[in-house]
Amino acid sequence: MRFKSKYRLLMVGLSLGLVVAAVVALCLGPVQLKFPLEPLQRKVLLDLRLPRVILAVMVGAALAVTGVLFQGLFRNPLADPYVLGTSSGAALGATIAVLSNASLHLGGLSARPLCAFAGAILATALVYGLGRMGNRSAPTIMLLAGIAVSAFFSALTSLLLYFRQEEMAKIVFWMMGGFSYARWAEVKMILPYLLVAFLLSRSFARQLNLLLLGEDKAHQLGLEVAVFQRRVVFTASILVAAAVSVSGSIGFIGMVAPHLVRLFIGPDHRYLIPASALAGGLLLLVADSLARTVLSPVELPVGVLTSLIGGPFFLYLLKKSRRALH
Repeated sequence: MRFKSKYRLLMVGLSLGLVVAAVVALCLGPVQLKFPLEPLQRKVLLDLRLPRVILAVMVGAALAVTGVLFQGLFRNPLADPYVLGTSSGAALGATIAVLSNASLHLGGLSARPLCAFAGAILATALVYGLGRMGNRSAPTIMLLAGIAVSAFFSALTSLLLYFRQEEMAKIVFWMMGGFSYARWAEVKMILPYLLVAFLLSRSFARQLNLLLLGEDKAHQLGLEVAVFQRRVVFTASILVAAAVSVSGSIGFIGMVAPHLVRLFIGPDHRYLIPASALAGGLLLLVADSLARTVLSPVELPVGVLTSLIGGPFFLYLLKKSRRALH
């Protein structure tokens, strides 16, 4: 099968899967929907379930595209906003904004995503700085630095939990991730961030393809590697901050979705970025639906569920990478 045909088939399959998953998610819940809808059913559908479905898809797409950017930038399939500490930094920033009741606004944007962005930038800058060896990046060192930075920022969030136990529910939400508080306000809040960041991500496709050849070769072909790397880190931090500010810290979507898509269509970022966005949205929507129903009426934090699935997947990729070195 020709590549373009495979790509179209994948996009159609992911789109149809997303539509089916969305319809199923809209029907799930203690309140059964029967047409024509009664006022209570209409309110549940439009004010509770629909924004939750849309938000799950948006966050999943954001995390998946971030994974593509990080994996292309660091040339490491294990790179992921959760593993690299970006999500933990964003979660800490968002938690501080919530607990301090910060009223900061910049350009009409509220404090929560702004603080999450600051935390994401700080965490990613630390990992990026620690993972550099001279003018080159060292993927293994960067991965280890990411794990350490992630643990450090998670510990700071836990420290806030210890000192502000009266706000425990809010902090635990940022640590475990979920969409229990999903409303239209959250959708509107992150939409401008995601639109800008997605457009920037698509514009990086050619340069990311050059980086696959190595930093030296990319530089010889005219890419200003250091400048481009900063742009990617900035854009990825916007995506993570927007996602974490409304959903808390959700791991491994950014690793799993791009990897599965890459197996089907290869590493060309012109196609990998949009396909991964659809795959990430689908995976997180399915995960959220499972989190709501597996132990119903108890709702699992979706971040816990994705980590239970993503953890073994991470170990599989780690084992696969080790084999490739021998």
